[in-house]
Amino acid sequence: MWSFHCPNVCAVQKLIGTNKKYFTNCKQWYQRKICGKSTVISYECCPGYEKVPGEKGCPAALPLSNLYETLGVVGSTTTQLYTDRTEKLRPEMEGPGSFTIFAPSNEAWASLPAEVLDSLVSNVNIELLNALRYHMVNRRVLTDELKHGMALTSMYQNSDIQIHHYPNGIVTVNCARLLKADHHATNGVVHLIDKVISTVTNNIQQIIEIEDTFETLRAAVAASGLNTLLEGDGQFTLLAPTNEAFEKIPAETLNRILGDPEALRDLLKNHILKSAMCAEAIVAGMSMETLEGTTLEVGCSGDMLTINGKPIISNKDVLATNGVIHFIDELLIPDSAKTLFELAADSDVSTAVDLFRQAGLGTHLSGSERLTLLAPLNSVFKDGTPRIDAQMKNLLLNHIIKDQLASKYLYHGQTLDTLGGKKLRVFVYRNSLCIENSCIAAHDKRGRYGTLFTMDRVLTPPVGTVMDVLKGDNRFSMLVAAIQSAGLTETLNREGVYTVFAPTDEAFQALPPGELNKLLGNAKELANILKYHVGDEILVSGGIGALVRLKSLQGDKLEVSSKNNVVNVNKEPVAEADIMATNGVVYAINTVLQPPANRPQERGDELADSALEIFKQASAFSRAAQSSVKLAPVYQRLLERMKQ
Repeated sequence: MWSFHCPNVCAVQKLIGTNKKYFTNCKQWYQRKICGKSTVISYECCPGYEKVPGEKGCPAALPLSNLYETLGVVGSTTTQLYTDRTEKLRPEMEGPGSFTIFAPSNEAWASLPAEVLDSLVSNVNIELLNALRYHMVNRRVLTDELKHGMALTSMYQNSDIQIHHYPNGIVTVNCARLLKADHHATNGVVHLIDKVISTVTNNIQQIIEIEDTFETLRAAVAASGLNTLLEGDGQFTLLAPTNEAFEKIPAETLNRILGDPEALRDLLKNHILKSAMCAEAIVAGMSMETLEGTTLEVGCSGDMLTINGKPIISNKDVLATNGVIHFIDELLIPDSAKTLFELAADSDVSTAVDLFRQAGLGTHLSGSERLTLLAPLNSVFKDGTPRIDAQMKNLLLNHIIKDQLASKYLYHGQTLDTLGGKKLRVFVYRNSLCIENSCIAAHDKRGRYGTLFTMDRVLTPPVGTVMDVLKGDNRFSMLVAAIQSAGLTETLNREGVYTVFAPTDEAFQALPPGELNKLLGNAKELANILKYHVGDEILVSGGIGALVRLKSLQGDKLEVSSKNNVVNVNKEPVAEADIMATNGVVYAINTVLQPPANRPQERGDELADSALEIFKQASAFSRAAQSSVKLAPVYQRLLERMKQ
């Protein structure tokens, strides 16, 4: 029985429905899928070995033959046939020396266009001989020597053969995949490849110059000054947009980018990968970095290459001396070349951006002002969008910051100026970053002039101090009177950072009449209770997480928790959260909170703790005394009472 663990046995993955095979090693174990298609695993003898009846695996080494005969062993009989047609090459392959030949498979020869094959066989001692010599190197080269980005000197006019050895184990030769490697011969080594390769003479820039479908790209590269890069040394992948790709985007957007050198450079650099990537090396999705700094998901689906999941590559593996070109039919515009409007198009903040447009604020989002847009998620408006009026327009203006920011540079206590004239505060918590009551819900999108912050709710700028907020809301009339009686008005009016859990009139009215009257008649006790409702820092609901213990002005801590968008304080639900004030934030609650010292259960717990401590001390005294003298009757009686 065949096994991957038997001696000299190689695993082969065959793509179901095709003749495509992958001679796999541990790096190339593709979870039985190639480009999303299922494979069948089979096993065969590794190169240079054969089976022996009754023995496991392939224990017997085959005798070595010369290069010409080894071509037949590896399944490249067509290469043998064409070698025979030339006058010089077969004697060379059978004679002394040390050579490497990258031999096209029989299928590779059969897939050549008829006109190409005709031109080769019609002039066997020049065209065909030169083509075969280009597949040869004048020394033995094994796969462990084939490094990514190296060039081998061929036996045709010393022309370079480009080698790429990818992290997934695949090796390509001028973008032809190595099928079977390291078949030793007496005078060299044979590697089977899946294409007939040809000489490469043009760099990327020269190919752009001669291809009709790159007319717009040609002009864009010239205007950006990137032609020097594309004709220089290196190994790049150019995802080259065709004329059709440029025609698909709105003329206004195209003209804006073409007229802006910085945006144009960012656009083109977003189409250049930092290394050469041949199509045959892509068997599953992989992330690749562009010169612009973005990451593209390069993958495949069946026979089609995909970029960010889209099958937009129309022609692949056009080889250049400094890399490889794939033609694409869709432009890849990076965020850095987009306006704020373009950043938000077809995104999860499109509803908010429509509101800005309806309010007549579109020029701010499509112009060249340095701005940051705080855009609430579409889900915020699931119950409907607000009507645009003067008040709403002013609120939207306060969602636009007068600078292009990056969230990673924001700090706690920072203030941000808005186009609406407000100053917004930044709050940094352990697991969230908030601007007033609204917290950032996704990574920044940084455009050409503006940055988009995706926010988890509509922002409400502060409209006055905590006392102003309470006085302006008729739910808190009894609380306002209590604050004034307790002498805390000045505290909640001055500059500070407070979180106020504000009991509503309903909360006070729910107290027993005697308790309420007693509380209101004792200014000191009233102040103590009210201070317990005020935290000594600003905590908006988006910064709570599972549980926060917030120190109150009274000294004890409040337990603030959040679950399923419901905020609780000391396990009591909050009626309304995040009423913003210039010196804090207010939460409406329908309960008057009691400090721990005022809670009957906790007073009982304290008495029990005291009794337990006395008991422990008495027991310790007992153990110490027993070793020396008999306990005095008074201590014995105390001990008996404590045990009871």
